[in-house]
Formats: sequence, structure tokens, C-alpha cells
Amino acid sequence: MSTQSSPLAIHGGPKAVQTDPGDIFSWPIITQEDEEAALEVLRAGKMSETDITQEFEKEFAAWHGTKFALAHNTGTAALHGAMFGCRVGVGDEIICPSLTYWASALPAFSLGATVVYAEVDPNTLTLDPNDVEHRITDRTKAIIAVHYCGYPCDMDPLMEIANRHGVKVIEDVSHAHGGLYKGRLVGTIGHVGAMSVMSAKALPVGEGGMLITNDREIYERAVHFGHYERTASLTLPELEPFKGLPLGGCKYRMHQISSAVGRVQLRYYRERMEEIQKAMNYFWDLLEGVPGLRAHRPPRDSGSTMGGWYAAHGLYVPEELGGLSIHKFCQAVTAEGVPTSPGANLLMHLHPLLNEADIYGHGKPTRLANASRDVRQPRGSLPVTESIPERIYWIPWFKRYRPQIIEEHAAAYRKVAEHADLLLKE
Repeated sequence: MSTQSSPLAIHGGPKAVQTDPGDIFSWPIITQEDEEAALEVLRAGKMSETDITQEFEKEFAAWHGTKFALAHNTGTAALHGAMFGCRVGVGDEIICPSLTYWASALPAFSLGATVVYAEVDPNTLTLDPNDVEHRITDRTKAIIAVHYCGYPCDMDPLMEIANRHGVKVIEDVSHAHGGLYKGRLVGTIGHVGAMSVMSAKALPVGEGGMLITNDREIYERAVHFGHYERTASLTLPELEPFKGLPLGGCKYRMHQISSAVGRVQLRYYRERMEEIQKAMNYFWDLLEGVPGLRAHRPPRDSGSTMGGWYAAHGLYVPEELGGLSIHKFCQAVTAEGVPTSPGANLLMHLHPLLNEADIYGHGKPTRLANASRDVRQPRGSLPVTESIPERIYWIPWFKRYRPQIIEEHAAAYRKVAEHADLLLKE
């Protein structure tokens, strides 16, 4: 479907998007079933108890096929608990992509550890296994495998590297709930998975986070770190003398209204996720072969999927559009009726917090407080990662499969790509 005959909207032509999208972007889906579940908690006065939460954990673990699930009040808390569960501590290092939300790495600071950033693959936007191994030292305790924007990390080589070096792998599944890597659910491949399930995520339960693992030691340490009210049932001998108080001095239990809503959301998540996948794949199928635009999704025959497609992005190849800047491209697409912008999360390794902030009064940057060397990574140290903000852009996150609306939104991107020569003359 060519759009070359229609002038760009930014030049006064008609917008590509003419149809009211209705509720195609509305999320989360809240029904009477969710409302009744929340009201039951309120009416029973059980907001701060854990009985419903523990039922949610059982169902969440069963859904993923893991032995353990532990509900937290935020995804950040779940990642913090996962790090402690993996014995990240004073003087240790974790390896993480810089292109991620800050919670993937910053909780390490409160454990006395530091962060070393590794490159991402420019096509997947996830950790490049070829760049990870040379960053491992005798202080490396964990690798944080972030399934960024829903794309599964290349877990097989990461696990091989980690197991060979005796390093734990923590999967950050916050963008990829229900996603598959070669047929396996993300979050179940590493030593532990952790994720946000706040209300904007693909699996939305409210403000909350989940930890999943098959490793009893990681699970029990995470329980003792931030769930003091549940320590009586723990079995690790090392934890026995300290039962009754949280080892981390944190209170991380999930609010039971979130747990109640989460049980309902989980019941319907697979079918809702499948409709999202159908819609998002249709969008990219319509743009197959358009110069300058590449789908950010695994190959169809790989057995890997994007889960619920949270934070959906596209890849931009300016060389195929005469060098048209991504900023001009996005401005023109927005004029067609599809709000979009370049880039994604701030690059962590370049932020002053990672290079200058003395958070705990050590008299030096916190990133170096317990480090054996200067691990800071200045501009130019991660060239692939640093190029990404000019090569990715937001795309619509369709929650429902409505072909006409999806076609109009795809036409906006196609139309601008096909008129790149006109934009270059401005």
C-alpha cells in the first residue's frame, strides 16, 4: 500500500490516521471481577495481611512453572530482593545494560555493590553476550538480563558464561511478561526473575513486583530481606538466629488489593497478551520492507515472542532515508496522528548519579565507595549503546486487534518514510 500520492500532514496534507481509535490503547482492562476482588479485601479489612497475597504467589508460580514466587510492593523491591537473594553485597559488582530503567541496577548501591555496564545488541536492544564476558572480574556476583522493550535476551550464551564463571543471572522481566525465549518463559531461565507489575505494565496488578525462582536459597534470602512477617517458615540454617526481623531492614510485602486484582488479571492475561501480539505483529507485517524502518521483534520461526509488548519500539536506519534525522522523522509521524518520539530510557552510565553522587556520605561517588577500581564509564565507552537513542522510536501499543485502526497507524510511518526526500530539503 503506497502513500506517496498523499502530501505529508506536516506540509498540509490529510492525516494518515482518520479513525477514532476508541479503546484500542486503553489499559489496564478493569472489570467488575477486579472491582469485587478489591472490595472484598477492603470489606474484610485485610489490606495489610498476606493470605490473599500468598494465594496469588502460588498461582503466579504455577503460571510460570516455578517452585517459588514472592510478591513485593514494587518491581524495584523485587529486583532488590533478587540481588540480596543472589548474595550481592559489599565490594561486589553486577553487570547490566545501561539502556534500561534505573531499577535494574541502582538497588545494588544500597547493598554496598557497584555496577558495570555492558553493551547491547543494536537489533535486540538487549545485553550483547559477546561484550559481557570480558567485563566479569573476581568481584562479579550477578548479571542483570533485561528483556528490554519486550525483546528476550539471548539467554543461552548468557547462562553458559554465567555458569562457567559461577555468576548468578537475574532476569528483569518488567517489559516482557509472558514472553518466550526459544519456547521457554522469560523469568524462568536465569537463577531468578524479577519484574514490575504496576498498573501500566502488560501484566497490570497495581503498584507491585514479583520474584520467581526455583532456587530455595535465593527465595528464602529474599523473604528474610524484606518480609519479616514470613520468616518463621524459613529453613536455611544461616537464617535461623535472625527470624522475626528483616535482614535488609525493609518492608516489601505487596498490598493485598494489588494481590486480589493480580489474581484476576493473571486469569485473563494469556488471552489478552495473545490479542496484543496479534495486533502488534500485524502492525509490523504492514511495514515489512519499508526503507529506514525495522521491526523490533524476534524472527517468527525462533520460538521467541515479545510477551505483552510493553514499551514497544521500532528500529530506525537513517542511512536508508538519506540520513533523515530521527527527530524530523518522528515530528512528521506525529503530525500524521501518531504521537511518537525518539529514544527510550536515559543511558545510565552517562548520568551524574552514576558518576558523581555521594549518596551515603562516603566522601567519594557511591559507585566507587566499595569498588576495587574506578568502574565509571565515560562517554565513548559504550559506543553501540550510545548510538541507540538516535536509532529507536516509540510505536503505538495496540491492546486490541482492530485492523483498520492498525492499518492507519502503520500508514503514518510508511507515508513519512516514503516522503523522506521532501523532509531532507527543509
